Amino acid sequence: MAVHSRALSGKNNRVLITDDVHPLLIERLRNRGFRVDYRPAISLAQVRNIIGPYAGIIINSKIRMDRPMLDSAPALRFIGRLGSGMEIIDTVYARRLGIKLFRAPQGNSNAVGEHALGMLLALADKLIPADRHVKSLKPWNREAYRGFELKGKTIGIIGLGHTGRSFARKLQGFGVKVLAYDKYKQRIPKALRFVTMTPDVETLLRRSDVVSFHLPLTSETIGYLDAGKLAYCKDGVILINTSRGKLIPTELLVAGLESGKIGGACLDVFENEKVGTYTRRERQLYRRLFDSTHVITSPHVAGWTVESKRKLAEVLLRQVLRLADKDEMEAG
Repeated sequence: MAVHSRALSGKNNRVLITDDVHPLLIERLRNRGFRVDYRPAISLAQVRNIIGPYAGIIINSKIRMDRPMLDSAPALRFIGRLGSGMEIIDTVYARRLGIKLFRAPQGNSNAVGEHALGMLLALADKLIPADRHVKSLKPWNREAYRGFELKGKTIGIIGLGHTGRSFARKLQGFGVKVLAYDKYKQRIPKALRFVTMTPDVETLLRRSDVVSFHLPLTSETIGYLDAGKLAYCKDGVILINTSRGKLIPTELLVAGLESGKIGGACLDVFENEKVGTYTRRERQLYRRLFDSTHVITSPHVAGWTVESKRKLAEVLLRQVLRLADKDEMEAG
């Protein structure tokens, strides 16, 4: 295998962008002298075949930077993730190789916070079935669409990173009590002094009428909500998941909804998001899930807004340019 320098330089400044991005990222990298190949339709196999000479790669979710891929990229200086989740990257091996890892959780955290709140309000006010009812041109049955108010409820947030904090800020002014639990954060930011940290997740689950998940996907969080944790929840608890589908096993979710233990769910993410790969069992489970009138879904788009597309590009651009500046200074 040929050995390449991992420093960004005039000879080693090729960047591959494998997913749709805001044009400013491409334009400003090129203005800085980078040779940018923008190939949003490229496949995983194609990337593996051509990645060798690239100094940088910017990915979203379809490209997995596993060990074989990293071994195919001897010149790679950085990986940029359009979003926050790093589970598609072998981060330990990448860092061992000296590859810088960039992500942009702050780029779409506001979008995710708004989306979570929007789903919760839609569920509370039965907006989706009410909309369908009106459009059916049948005589109105207003009582069937009587909702409930958030005021006076307790909302628990598990994970107080960028999206968890964003969701918390959106709740201020609704007259709700906000609880939070984060295994790796003990202090509340000054801007979130209305939030109460709980000493453990069980306390949060016992007290909350609504529980919203804002966790990365790691070995610690796969299957995070298990039967034991669900037992701590109030009967009729509402769950919101805009982070990763594998935090909540589908079977547990469906069983909880059908028993009434779970009163409703707002789901932007799912345990299996590739519909074409469903097993017969999965197809049955998802049909039961989607047939529930207490479930609102969206296709993993909580962070996808016009504004977040630009902000994600801006956040990654700043990180890449700082690295380029550093390499140039060290090169003399």
